[in-house]
Amino acid sequence: MIKNNYKYLTIEIDNGIEILTLNREDKLNALNSEVFDELRDFLVSTCQKDSEHNIKGLIFTGAGEKAFIAGADISEMDGMSNKAAEEFAHKGQEVSLLFEEMRYPVIAAVNGFALGGGCEMALACDFIICTENSIFGLPEVGLGLIPGFGGTQRLAKVIGRNRAKEIIYTGRKIKADEAKQIGLVLDILPTKEDLIAKAKDILGKTMRNSPNAVGVVKYVVN
Repeated sequence: MIKNNYKYLTIEIDNGIEILTLNREDKLNALNSEVFDELRDFLVSTCQKDSEHNIKGLIFTGAGEKAFIAGADISEMDGMSNKAAEEFAHKGQEVSLLFEEMRYPVIAAVNGFALGGGCEMALACDFIICTENSIFGLPEVGLGLIPGFGGTQRLAKVIGRNRAKEIIYTGRKIKADEAKQIGLVLDILPTKEDLIAKAKDILGKTMRNSPNAVGVVKYVVN
């Protein structure tokens, strides 16, 4: 079953697993205000309240083969006032927290670039799995910015303070094999089809257990 109530999002439901795809492929799925508004609406109104299909897991991915989310939309940010930039940062923080606080497991299925805000959205999920061509990074310091959607805290929590500082301070990009080596990603798959199949397999195994217990474990670990 596929639901298409959004401009930039596609939602597919398959045996209790919801697959959320960000569809802005021509912009490498970059995050703008409209995308954040749609993600917030989905996470609050649709996902958290939709019991019709007995959803017990969520896969978050990006359209196409090149990018999960290449980052925030710099063309939109370029003309922002200080107030607008602060509001944009709050939107990103709110959406990342909503992903983190979902009552069931959320897997980021990263295909291609996951840079800046894209890396931060992936970090807000329970697990990250990726394709072989994936590249991660938080390069904001090169633009005179900082990772504004929670990436500083989450990256340090996932891979350790010192390694996180080195990656953020230098703004360097991380290929899939290094990302797995340092514990940023759980697994690497050859193709996007394999990626989605692996995510479904992981969620299928979690769905055999008590959803309440899994939800409480997620809460106390976070």
